[in-house]
Amino acid sequence: MLGLSWDTALGFALTSLVIELTPGPNMAYLAILSATAGRRAGLAATAGVALGLLIVGLGAALGLTAVIASSPVLYQTLRWTGTLYLLWLAWEGWRGETETSPGKADEGFDQHARFFARGLVTNLLNPKAGLFYVAVLPTFVDATKPLIGQTVTLSLIYVAVATAVHGSIVLLADAARPWLENERRSLLVRRILALLLVGIAVWLLVATRR
Repeated sequence: MLGLSWDTALGFALTSLVIELTPGPNMAYLAILSATAGRRAGLAATAGVALGLLIVGLGAALGLTAVIASSPVLYQTLRWTGTLYLLWLAWEGWRGETETSPGKADEGFDQHARFFARGLVTNLLNPKAGLFYVAVLPTFVDATKPLIGQTVTLSLIYVAVATAVHGSIVLLADAARPWLENERRSLLVRRILALLLVGIAVWLLVATRR
């Protein structure tokens, strides 16, 4: 497996699973989106999230994330931009901007492309994702073997685990849509999730502070 033992791959997969089960920006946003706009919208965003995580992983393999992490200006710019973007998504969720009419919830390429793009941007602007690749992933790499191959393989494992978790969140949130057809319930749940996303954005800002 490109220099990785099965024990290392399994250990990394379990570590990734624990990290992904911890509430974060992806989980909150996908729950809001899927509960209001439906399964296809949520899956489109999930695909964007997966691509974003993969790009960051490849950046780690090429040393780009290490460059950003070592540059105070680049790191702080990414950190604040990511936080503000999450707050904007929370505001949209609070206002109900992610909702679509029944006729549009399950169709419309442009609409799903927008959700895909938001999932992608959310992760490209997430310094925590970059820190994971810089701080956690290297602990599973064998320095005596080719580094790029191992890093790419571990990145793919992480993306696969994250996508499985995110896909499950989408399906669970979509299954709750009939219960959320009541306008008052929908408003309450949407705003609770929006506040959760605000809390995560603030936590992310504090947790990545230097």
